[in-house]
Order: sequence, then C-alpha cells, then structure tokens
Amino acid sequence: MADENPDKKQRTKKAKAPKKEAAKKDSKAKKEAAKKAPAKKADAKKGSEKKVAKETKKPAAKKETSAKGKDKKAAKAKKEPAKPVAPPVVKASARYVRIAPRKARLIADQVRGMHIESARALLQFSPRGAAHPIHKLINSAAANAENNHDLIGDEMRIASITVDEGPTLRRFRPRAMGRATPINKRTSHIRVALTPAED
Repeated sequence: MADENPDKKQRTKKAKAPKKEAAKKDSKAKKEAAKKAPAKKADAKKGSEKKVAKETKKPAAKKETSAKGKDKKAAKAKKEPAKPVAPPVVKASARYVRIAPRKARLIADQVRGMHIESARALLQFSPRGAAHPIHKLINSAAANAENNHDLIGDEMRIASITVDEGPTLRRFRPRAMGRATPINKRTSHIRVALTPAED
C-alpha cells in the first residue's frame, strides 16, 4: 500500500504539470493581447485623426485652386482684346434650276462681290438666260435679310454665289435611218450669301 501511494502522487504531479503549463500559456497570451489591444486602439484613433485632418484640408485646397483658376481666367480676359463680332450672313438657294451650270456661272462670276443695287441693275439688263433666276434668288436673299435678321435689304453685298450641277434630264431625238441622238437637259443648284455692306 505504501508503494502504491508514491506512484499515485507522481502520476498526479505529472498530470497537473501540463495543466499548469497550459494555464500559464493562456494567461501570457491574454496579457499580450491586452497589451496589443490598446496599441491597436491608439493606431485606429491616430488613423481617424489623420483622415479628419485630410478631409478638412482638402476643401481649403480646392478653394485655393478654384480661386487661382478664377484669377488666371480674369487675367486672360484682361490681356485678350475683345474679338470682333462676325457680320451676319444671310443665305438663299434655288435648286433644280433648268439651266446649264456652265451658262449660270458666267453670270454668277459677274455679280460676285458686288453691292446688291448694282448687281440688280446688271442682271435686269443682261441678255443671258441665267440672269433671270439669279436676279430672283438675290431678291429672295434680300427679303430673308429683312424678315429674318432685321437688316436692310438694299444695303447688302453679295459675299458668295456658287453654282453646282444638279441632275441631268436625259432625252433622245429621232434622227435619220432609225437612229436616236441624246439630248442632255442639265440643271443647276444656285446658292447666294449676303452680308451687310461696309460703309
């Protein structure tokens, strides 16, 4: 019986020793975690303070940059002289006019750049067939200037006049021995632009 008791004591000591070691390790881990937790909280507080500081600084920086941009724009506006306003351009067009573009261009070249009164006088007494539709078109452009742009129609100048080729009407004429020869009836698209005449 006496021999059995020391064995039991040794066994219980051996069994208690690992439990004590495990408890010591747990307590050490808890202490280390407790030490780290305040450090983490402090770091989190510092981070939040930095974020708040950045957020407060950003609007001020934006305000400064916007103020600088306004100052630059104002300086540019002062340095650059006011751009001259372009004179208004009044347009009119006649499409599918039954005259060959080659013939209409002869009259268009004569009146290009002229004052509207002198152009009307020239077209009124011109013997060419293209003078009549171009005269009508210039009168139409002058009416557009008066009604749409509140300008004086008789004080305008022909800034540009162009004659483009339209579709061709193809016809045939019967000839001797059963033949047929083509007839091309050409059309024109005429455009006029008027601007106020400079005094």
